Amino acid sequence: MIIEQPSWFLRLFYPKALWRLNPEEKAVYLTFDDGPIPDITPRVLAILDHYGVKATFFMVGDNVRKHPAEFEMVKAAGHRIGNHTFNHLGGFTTSTVKYVRNAHKANALIHSDLFRPPHGWLRKPQYHFLKRHYKLVMWDLVTRDYSNRLNADDVFENIKRYTRSGSIITFHDSLRSADKLWSALPRSIEWLQKEGYAFKLIP
Repeated sequence: MIIEQPSWFLRLFYPKALWRLNPEEKAVYLTFDDGPIPDITPRVLAILDHYGVKATFFMVGDNVRKHPAEFEMVKAAGHRIGNHTFNHLGGFTTSTVKYVRNAHKANALIHSDLFRPPHGWLRKPQYHFLKRHYKLVMWDLVTRDYSNRLNADDVFENIKRYTRSGSIITFHDSLRSADKLWSALPRSIEWLQKEGYAFKLIP
């Protein structure tokens, strides 16, 4: 649960970051990290379109550089775009200057006021600098669709177990997640709709 739904203690490290939205409104906020990827992102878009759902995609700048057509597809479909650094850098293993420059390099292509740090970790100086330029978006539920220890049923169970009103839910439009995504994502959307959740974009 520490990973799937971060504790209140962990959230205190980044108090200005967005972890969860209005708990009084029965709505969820689907997000996808690490794309765009040609074999993955268009198929994710097709699933979302089938159910009439919009989502927020936190993109790696170098993937946007390599796959501009997929980037434009996401924008054209009316989804929200966020910055996920240019090279998917880990905050703890990167100097503050290098990290901030990498984020700005990504934003020269992405043009977003949203930022999500890869792995969900930032050094304090990185956090304090970036929150002046971006809305920092974490998550209330990460499905762990990237894990080789989980299967599609496990990912779906995480949705059912940890979703609550206002949850920011994280999937990944990445090659590592694909084997679970094609089953877990449609099942999750159908279950959330059946439970009465509305789907909204990160504001």
